Amino acid sequence: MLMGLKRLFAPLVFPVLAPLAQAQEAERWGVNMPQGVTEVSHAIYDLHMLIFWICVVIGIAVFGVMFYSMWAHRKSRGHKAVQFHESTLVELAWTIVPILILFGMAIPATKTLYDMYDTGEADLDIMITGYQWKWKYDHLGTDVSYFSNLATPLTQINNALPKTANYLLEVDEPLVVPTNKKIRFLITANDVIHAWWVPALAVKKDAIPGFINESWTRIDEPGIYRGQCAELCGKDHGFMPIVVKAVPEPEYDAWLSERAIVAAKAAELTGKTFSFDELVEEGGEVYNRTCAACHQANGEGVPGTFPSIAGSKVATGPLEKHMDIVINGSTTNPAMQAFGPQLSEVQLAAVITYQRNAFGNNMGDTVQPIDILNFKNK
Repeated sequence: MLMGLKRLFAPLVFPVLAPLAQAQEAERWGVNMPQGVTEVSHAIYDLHMLIFWICVVIGIAVFGVMFYSMWAHRKSRGHKAVQFHESTLVELAWTIVPILILFGMAIPATKTLYDMYDTGEADLDIMITGYQWKWKYDHLGTDVSYFSNLATPLTQINNALPKTANYLLEVDEPLVVPTNKKIRFLITANDVIHAWWVPALAVKKDAIPGFINESWTRIDEPGIYRGQCAELCGKDHGFMPIVVKAVPEPEYDAWLSERAIVAAKAAELTGKTFSFDELVEEGGEVYNRTCAACHQANGEGVPGTFPSIAGSKVATGPLEKHMDIVINGSTTNPAMQAFGPQLSEVQLAAVITYQRNAFGNNMGDTVQPIDILNFKNK
């Protein structure tokens, strides 16, 4: 049906607008929507162009008749206005013709919408959870679960270094998916409303706390596809990128196996004793990746919203209270998330050690991963 309508309208508009179409094809203007890399994205693009050309034909016809009438039947040529507002034929025409046009638009639009919402018979399910300001990906049916954080260095954000081509669109852990598989996304949020949006995949869904929205994709070609959170979700909304890495199925299976090995090694590290310098070095990386968005890279926080780490009663107070707030979150300040489910025992031990000894705090405390594990098990 869609192709039939395109063939019907193409001969009418092509001779008039061929130069525009060629410029559009070459993307010289860069104002059109992207075609994407999936079957659904191509269907959406085709529907968009079909509706566009129909509107162009209607515009040419309506304005053409209007301008011709004003020119050919103007008063200076002796024409007088004719009253035909009681014409049954005219009233039928301007009622029936728009209805037929709307039906012509509705049929392909309904088919495309149906395909967009058909999440059944998926080969792979991935749970996507939005946090302020990062994404968590759970490959359901496996033990693979990880967070994806902004990887653009603060030196670029603060204009200390030149910005790269993918400025604010880089992450430390991309979402890895196989090609030629139907992937169902189950999208939710942990704190506020986010929106998972990757234009090339034609996927844009709100992530709402307490609700699970569904979407799907099937990527034909390997590649890296970037997106962003599309819902104003707080202070660092603009620092919440999405990177999807599509790889052939054998490579995806190898990646899953590798992630399982990494998880096992991380569990083994829980029983290891780290030196003070090792913990501080790792803690600085975790802090800049996870905490600096709110508490600032210099530890001074944002007065009235995010408390300072430098000289704070928490970072210089009882160690157990500090561990409780980092692991379980704050009961008085909802902005302070619970990082126990988000970070490993090694990362938690490192970042707490770093906070208690950085920014002039100099408490001299060392927290080991086993201390975090014992605290969680209380």
